Amino acid sequence: MSDSLKALPDSKLGQYTLGVAAHLLLLLAWYLFVRIGEVPKFVMPSPADTFGALAKPNYDWWKNCLVTGTEIFAGYGLALVVGVLLALAFTWSKLLEALVLPLLVTLNMIPKVALGPLIIVWFKYGVFPNTLMAFSIAVFPILLTTARGLREIEPDLLDLVRSLRGSRWQLFTKIQLPGSLPYVFSGMKVAAVLAVAGAIVGEFLGSDRGLGYLMLQVQVTLDTPAMFMAVILITLLGVVLYGIVLGLERWLVPKDARVS
Repeated sequence: MSDSLKALPDSKLGQYTLGVAAHLLLLLAWYLFVRIGEVPKFVMPSPADTFGALAKPNYDWWKNCLVTGTEIFAGYGLALVVGVLLALAFTWSKLLEALVLPLLVTLNMIPKVALGPLIIVWFKYGVFPNTLMAFSIAVFPILLTTARGLREIEPDLLDLVRSLRGSRWQLFTKIQLPGSLPYVFSGMKVAAVLAVAGAIVGEFLGSDRGLGYLMLQVQVTLDTPAMFMAVILITLLGVVLYGIVLGLERWLVPKDARVS
């Protein structure tokens, strides 16, 4: 029995089984903590009370999930495109890298919460400013890891393609991008987590829709089950995004080449 348990993490089915079991154990611990400890509902609701909040139509869960999901995925997609293109531009021009990269590092040091009021002044409320918040947090890890991956390409291989009169686009699509994909996905996985945080921070600071906005509204009435349900839905959106990134990595990057 012990040998079979030790072998579980070595197989895909075993890894999924352990993952599901861990989540079920968390739900059980949550239920027992509330039940045995007689914790008041407004402090920590039971799992049943939490999922029961979905039945309240006035919270418009579907619409708010759609808004937050749009902000997360749009900000993440924009961060991916801009991060990869900037990294590519840095490989083409050392002067550009020397000028722009220190500036980007400085701008990245600015607390994004401090930018919230300014973004509201510039762009008002809505999906777009929250998308920008998600983008601003997620773009930097993609940029750094992609730039590193592009620098890891063998110079002799690049010289060979140039000697065959390959264009910069051919050089990028045929050599640089495939060779740097392990590093790109490494940054994408970090950025997936940050994009969720960025979108929710934006909704906390200034928004009239979304799950973060809904959390602030139900906080006033101490509807803790609804707050917990909003957190769970935000987490699910992040899990979906992270799962998509992992799926693409397994499809495009050989297992031995993946960056842990």
